Amino acid sequence: MSGMPVREPGEVFGPRMTLFADMLSVGLATAVTCLPLVTVPAAMSAACAVLRGAGEGQPATAGRYFAVLRRRLRAGDLAAGAVALAGALLFLADLALAGAGLPGAPLFATVAAGIGAAALVVGLRACARPESLTDWPAAVREAARDAVRDVGGSALVLLALATAVLCAWMLVPLAFLVPGPLALALTAVHVRLAVMPGS
Repeated sequence: MSGMPVREPGEVFGPRMTLFADMLSVGLATAVTCLPLVTVPAAMSAACAVLRGAGEGQPATAGRYFAVLRRRLRAGDLAAGAVALAGALLFLADLALAGAGLPGAPLFATVAAGIGAAALVVGLRACARPESLTDWPAAVREAARDAVRDVGGSALVLLALATAVLCAWMLVPLAFLVPGPLALALTAVHVRLAVMPGS
């Protein structure tokens, strides 16, 4: 019993429940910020930065999230969002072509799905890297290296994304909350890699 965390005076829930509530508020703020679509990378990067700061004793609140986002929304972030949006549209167009019954469509669809999954993992891992706050190309390069040398972490990223999509599909209002747990999962995978031996 002595190892259990002690609640502060007046604290109704323990620190883990507080972090959970903060994560949901950051997720809701992230979902609202993602609505223009080109802001998705900046929004996810800011959410990961705020949740990473929670491990260093900084508050993980929606107010801090918007403060971080306001300081960093710049042309490079919008360009990263435009590239991500163009990549997603190209991927959907490729799958539509494969579904049209072209020769070799099953193989083409499989290859396209593999490339899309790899690009998604690298993009999401880039959002979790601290470099994404100032330099997207460096964040993407480091995320690509991380994806190759930490295959288990990449699988965890895909699993977290699949869980987020499944939750949003099962109950549509949850779509406004899933960015928080997804950002927390991305941050945890990044922190996990940083503390692994030999990293």
